[in-house]
Amino acid sequence: MSIFDSIKAIKSPEHRLAWLVAIGVDAIQILGMPFFVEGGISPLDTVLDLAAAGILTKLLGWHWAFLPTFAAELIPGVDLIPTWTAAVFFVTRQQKVRTTDPEILPPGPAPSPR
Repeated sequence: MSIFDSIKAIKSPEHRLAWLVAIGVDAIQILGMPFFVEGGISPLDTVLDLAAAGILTKLLGWHWAFLPTFAAELIPGVDLIPTWTAAVFFVTRQQKVRTTDPEILPPGPAPSPR
């Protein structure tokens, strides 16, 4: 089973795209390490991390897991750890895809418990 088969098993298109973005960004940072040797002061690395944070927040919504991930990416050498992929794993395993719209109650007293 390849990684692409695993990604196809994810039902939500937003989750699937978030996984691809996170894996892609981590792969660029790990394989392109000579370009990002400067770590936290490398402008290319910072731009890549800002783009990843923005895209993942747009796809999955704001989640606290993205904040320490972004902070860790600013530390030199931590780019060799797939932190964006780990954050997306953490966020997507907790989210449940809503299949129906929420029930909107009319104004007034609360209904009796079901």
